[in-house]
Amino acid sequence: MSVRNSLLAILTMGDAYGFQLHGELDARTAGRRRVNVGQIYSTLERLVVQGAVESAGSTSDGLPLYRLTDLGHTEAVTWLHGTHSATGDDWDEMLDRVLIASSLPQIDAIGIVHRYREAWAARVATTGPGLPSGQLRLASAADAAQAHAALSWLDTVGTLLQASSSPSAGEDSPVFHREFSVERPKRGRRPSLATAG
Repeated sequence: MSVRNSLLAILTMGDAYGFQLHGELDARTAGRRRVNVGQIYSTLERLVVQGAVESAGSTSDGLPLYRLTDLGHTEAVTWLHGTHSATGDDWDEMLDRVLIASSLPQIDAIGIVHRYREAWAARVATTGPGLPSGQLRLASAADAAQAHAALSWLDTVGTLLQASSSPSAGEDSPVFHREFSVERPKRGRRPSLATAG
């Protein structure tokens, strides 16, 4: 996961402090990505040096707040609407982008899902027989299987996002958009699922 880009995306919602961003990242990726809080702070420091983030003062109890610069906002929106992974980890990058985008009220997550569907469908179209070696055919089959899995997941995402935005959405419809948590994150270990409540 690109911690850098994920933090920029979350900061599109407004000013936040490092430990808050740590909790937001965990919540908005459904706990699938564990990042050390120290990595959050070191990433924020690099973002300040790069001009993507700047100081926004501090909380009432002295925690430093961070906000996006214009450059940071542009980078966040560009990353959220992209379908390419700089590291070649297209599957995980897609999951992170879609999970985070679906939580941001001001982002068109359905549009992001549509762009991803086009990208994965294009990959399905370029895989197939006719490759000279057995290994290339196996690799092509793996790419095709991953692309089909991505399309299946994106269908589910699209259905759930559409249902939740419908005026007739019921009480049991999943809630996607969320503001910053008002609960102050606690330092220390995360509670286990058995004791969380």
